Amino acid sequence: MITGKFPSLRLRRSRKNDWSRRLIEENSLSPNDFILPIFLIDGKNKKQSIKSMPGVYRYTIDKLGLIIDKAVKNKLPMVALFPYTNNKKKNSLGTESLNEDNLVCRGLRYIKKKYKNQIGVMCDVALDPYTSHGHDGLIRSNYVLNDETIEVLVNQSLLQAQMGCDVLAPSDMMDGRIGRIRNALDKNGYDLTQILSYAVKYASSFYGPFRDAVGSKGLLKGNKKNYQMDFRNTDEAIREVALDIKEGADMVMVKPGLPYLDIIKTIKKNFKIPVLAYQVSGEYSLFSHGINKGLIDKNVILESLISFKRSGANAIVSYYADRLNEILD
Repeated sequence: MITGKFPSLRLRRSRKNDWSRRLIEENSLSPNDFILPIFLIDGKNKKQSIKSMPGVYRYTIDKLGLIIDKAVKNKLPMVALFPYTNNKKKNSLGTESLNEDNLVCRGLRYIKKKYKNQIGVMCDVALDPYTSHGHDGLIRSNYVLNDETIEVLVNQSLLQAQMGCDVLAPSDMMDGRIGRIRNALDKNGYDLTQILSYAVKYASSFYGPFRDAVGSKGLLKGNKKNYQMDFRNTDEAIREVALDIKEGADMVMVKPGLPYLDIIKTIKKNFKIPVLAYQVSGEYSLFSHGINKGLIDKNVILESLISFKRSGANAIVSYYADRLNEILD
């Protein structure tokens, strides 16, 4: 309810000075609000640029310390690992996901040995970085199989937990996988390993640069609409989150972020569970290329990040997380 009226009430009074604006600001950001995605690549002594994502790189394991040191120094609570798997290691079953010497497992061992618990590590649970067809699961007759895929995801989750993963993040959108993964973790002594469910992952056109970054873009056959969500739907998102909470999810993700602020707000309002937003590669690349070309100024980054907090997100996965000192200042 609005009380008072003009001219005795002038809302611009509080906007006149910087100190006053800071005094009444409703939302703010700190490093605690961010997760930094990191791309891994085979080889040695490489820090490889990604053409579609200016300022983002792939790192060999021996170079991983460059970016983790920076994340620890900037007091980020967590990083997320994503592998650029060599095509020779990919097949229709994604068996490389279960190799204890794959990029993610080696990255986990490196971080946990060198940094202990100074920073959390989140790992994707899905098969798309490992499959020759680019999909998140096993395929039969051009359809991604649900229950058969879950069997692989459970084993992938157990392997990552064994290697030291703190937060498992199933991003595959298979029905029932959260319950199966939670049950397997608990039975095998990983009852304190957290699950961040990509409960609301839309079949989006904003993922292109990410697929380039992990090497699946040219391999993807068809689209992912038979398992990722329809971007026209809201109620379906509520049902997805409700099911995943019942199955044991500790946190949920909405992906992409910026086009779905209404979904973030709806989920937070209905469930009071930690909700994370993913500022995906398409959002990042559009901003970065626009800034580099002078079409928009760099302040759009902060404006977009604040919008996630305003909508109710507890944390944000962002490729800008390694440059927060510049953005937040």
